Amino acid sequence: MSSDPLALTLCGVSLQNPVIAASGTFGFGREYAEVIDVSRLGGICGKGLTLRGSAGNAGARVHETSAGLLNSIGLENPGVKRFVETEAAFMRSLGPAVIANLGGHSEADYLEGAALLNGADIDLLELNISCPNVRAGGMAFGMLPDTAADITRRVKAVSRHPLMVKLSPNAPDIVAVARACEEAGADALSLVNTFLGMAIDVKRRRPVFENVYAGLSGPAILPIALRMVHQAAYAVNIPVVGMGGIASAEDALKFLMAGARAVQVGTMTFADPAAMLGIIDGLSAYCAEEGLGNLQEICGIL
Repeated sequence: MSSDPLALTLCGVSLQNPVIAASGTFGFGREYAEVIDVSRLGGICGKGLTLRGSAGNAGARVHETSAGLLNSIGLENPGVKRFVETEAAFMRSLGPAVIANLGGHSEADYLEGAALLNGADIDLLELNISCPNVRAGGMAFGMLPDTAADITRRVKAVSRHPLMVKLSPNAPDIVAVARACEEAGADALSLVNTFLGMAIDVKRRRPVFENVYAGLSGPAILPIALRMVHQAAYAVNIPVVGMGGIASAEDALKFLMAGARAVQVGTMTFADPAAMLGIIDGLSAYCAEEGLGNLQEICGIL
């Protein structure tokens, strides 16, 4: 491991620090590379991919709340093949660890997408199991332990990359799902994805979003996300990457102390594109102040 107190290894992948750009909030890094020094990040998790790509949802896509953001983007993305052909190499050129996020509405979508991603120069595959499963009547793959384990096991058998499974906080028992994914072969877990929420336009007397419900992220969800990360981290023996409303170094430290090995930052980047750089600087300062040889010393200290 590097002498840098922020350096760590995640699933055999070296990260210069534990701060990762969250999927769906950073694109593939192109736009932010024009604004901040993205080479300083620990990793970049690319925009959520589906096998054939998607134009996303119609109508309103984002709506601010008093302490967060509702989104109904609908996984707008160029598709796995396009990512492999163009975006993966660009992400690699930026410097941080490269993480591809894969979703799907059927088992076949996931398996074909994972197989195609074997041809991409990525470090980790983040499996989004919050997508609605057509065969299960629209219920997300990650809602129940059995379905979560089944798709994890099948993708793990196909993929040549370390597999990090991204859990939905909307599952009735997230600890059971976490354990099921570990038993099915997941190399790491990331959580939480967005919470299901709703917004109403009182002047129009109708929901803001055409799909009625949307995903809530931002500072409002931090205490609940922190609780879930703590529960999952102490229930499994594989690394956990925490996320959910992180806006400062202090927030990131809370997730690390709760058991996460690294964190992902998303919504805060919209408000402040340089937020992650400030978090990295804050973590470095904390190590110096506390005399830590490596930040990982405080992971899971509770």
